[in-house]
Amino acid sequence: MSSACNAPLDGTLDAILDDTLDVSDVTSDGAAWLASAATHPRGTLAFWQERPEAPAVLPCGSAFDVVSAPAVFGRRMLDRMWDEGPGSGPVAEFRGRMLLFAAPGTAQRLPSLLEWEEWGARGRAGGRTGAVPPLLCHGAGDAVTVPAPVGAPAGSGSRWLVAPDTRRPWLPGPEILLWAAVRAARAAVRISIFPSADQGAKVYDVSRRR
Repeated sequence: MSSACNAPLDGTLDAILDDTLDVSDVTSDGAAWLASAATHPRGTLAFWQERPEAPAVLPCGSAFDVVSAPAVFGRRMLDRMWDEGPGSGPVAEFRGRMLLFAAPGTAQRLPSLLEWEEWGARGRAGGRTGAVPPLLCHGAGDAVTVPAPVGAPAGSGSRWLVAPDTRRPWLPGPEILLWAAVRAARAAVRISIFPSADQGAKVYDVSRRR
């Protein structure tokens, strides 16, 4: 991690985040981790110091990769990871899609694992095409828009479901996300843990995270 990220900007961002912290908000350490992905981490922290309620575009491939799933399927993956697996890394919702933050390298490896197991979008002859909807894997050379650290406006379609809270969050790799996707695809139709997009997100016990 860049050493520039380790020094707070006069403590101002820390104070903003600590004073407004909610269960779905990013901590100051979490903000430092997110900013570490940027080309100029201090510039990203300075931006959030001025506008803590603003989203930001961050590159993938160094601090994290991102797997983007359709909202309902992504929620089922997340449910499987917390109910039956090791938990998850940071997770956000953005414009109808679920953004699962994953270990660097996941974006390159996950599609080939899905294809090998015959769960991929292209599938094989006689395979299980369509059971897992297309997952957008963002890695080196890609960028994603992440929600604001605090106070996402209601109805914005941009919020943290599992907010980053440490400078070194645990991140799932491609094998865990493959497992979660297959479990979600196999799951019987049931009531979603999120009845509708505008209701409060389920709170996950982050102490269970591996």
